[in-house]
Amino acid sequence: MTYKKLRVIISGGGTGGHIFPAISIANKLKEVNPETEILFVGAEGKMEMEKVPAAGYEIIGLPMVGLQRQLTLQNARNNLKVPHKVAASLRKAGRVIDKFRPDIAIGVGGYASAPLLWQAARKRIPTLIQEQNGFAGVTNRILGRRVNSICVAYDGMERFFPAGKITFSGNPIRSIIHPYTDEDRAEGLAWYGFSAEKKHLFIVGGSLGAGTLNRAMRTWIEKGCPGGEDVEVLWQCGRYYKKDIDAFMQGRDLPQIHYSDFIDRMDLAYACADVVVSRAGASSVSEICAAQKAAIFVPSPNVAEDHQTHNAMALVRRDAALIVRDAEAVEKLLPTALDLLRDPERITALSVNTAPLARMDAAQTIVDEVYKLV
Repeated sequence: MTYKKLRVIISGGGTGGHIFPAISIANKLKEVNPETEILFVGAEGKMEMEKVPAAGYEIIGLPMVGLQRQLTLQNARNNLKVPHKVAASLRKAGRVIDKFRPDIAIGVGGYASAPLLWQAARKRIPTLIQEQNGFAGVTNRILGRRVNSICVAYDGMERFFPAGKITFSGNPIRSIIHPYTDEDRAEGLAWYGFSAEKKHLFIVGGSLGAGTLNRAMRTWIEKGCPGGEDVEVLWQCGRYYKKDIDAFMQGRDLPQIHYSDFIDRMDLAYACADVVVSRAGASSVSEICAAQKAAIFVPSPNVAEDHQTHNAMALVRRDAALIVRDAEAVEKLLPTALDLLRDPERITALSVNTAPLARMDAAQTIVDEVYKLV
């Protein structure tokens, strides 16, 4: 296939689960043709406005906001502003398209992608969306009727989208994530100051953090870290929770626990981990498969249609991961993780079973679909 120079708009975001796949697609587009011009469109004030420029791409923010599902007075006031914000976002998205003149518009989910992809389809610009989860999000379900192509990561997505538009791509992941060697592990241990003689648990609550995982850690610490004598923990608590965790850890002498709000070197975190504890966002699941790590998933109950449980069970049914329900995690998560750390045969079996589920060529598959459309 000839990869000619393109002008591409990529829209979406809100969480790392949308942003990092978008950046992976952009990187692959630049890899196949460095002259391709890429513009991101996100939501003002959201994470993509920081992470996308850090990856070297220009981004424009829309005033788009989503409906708040929890019924409070403040949320009700904010929801009254949604129609105005949607209208303003549609107008701005139209102007962005007219000025940039893209060859194709790509949506990666999140409500910021709706105005841009809607306008692109209306202007008869080729459109593609990428659905990361096993249960399609509301924005993508709406857009699926209008766009030209839909790239998915799970089987059975015909229940959400027209079958003729679907391409099975898998989820694009960061290129730094891959199966790790002993040399990678040694580098990771050195980077985080860990001991090669101990076992290592990596707890990652996603880019924003996960309250349940943090409570599970706090409960375990308050009990004196039972069973953790030969374990070192790398704990991503999330930026929303960092201040509270700082206060909690104040005065506690726990050098075996390394915590931070965000992990910049995820490659080295995976490399040195014997077991990973994670929410079951689509990108997290895909990265754990690519890294071939034994994992315990704690699906978030605070997501639409419980899609994280669908994501996790796709691995659990293949004996490629364990699952602990959110409601049971505070008491059961750390004991389950520590039991797994002491069962090397089980760790190996889970790791081996993740390998067939990894799609290392997902970004390339999506890029090839882009070029078919244009």
